[in-house]
Amino acid sequence: MKNKKIKSYLKIIKQIEKVRAKNNKNWMDLYRLAFSAEPAKAVKIVKKILLKDQSITKLAQKLLK
Repeated sequence: MKNKKIKSYLKIIKQIEKVRAKNNKNWMDLYRLAFSAEPAKAVKIVKKILLKDQSITKLAQKLLK
C-alpha cells in the first residue's frame, strides 16, 4: 500500500515538472519580450516579482519547521 502511494505521488510530481518546464519557457519568452521592448520598466517589474518570490520562499520555509 505504501509503495503504491509513493508511486502515485511521484507520478503527480512528474506531471507537475512537465507543466512547470513549459511555463518556465513562457516566463523566459515574456522576459525577452519585456526587456526588448521596455528594458527599464522590465527591470522594475522583475525586481517586484523577485521580492514576492522571496516572500513565498519565507512562508514555505515556515511549513518545514
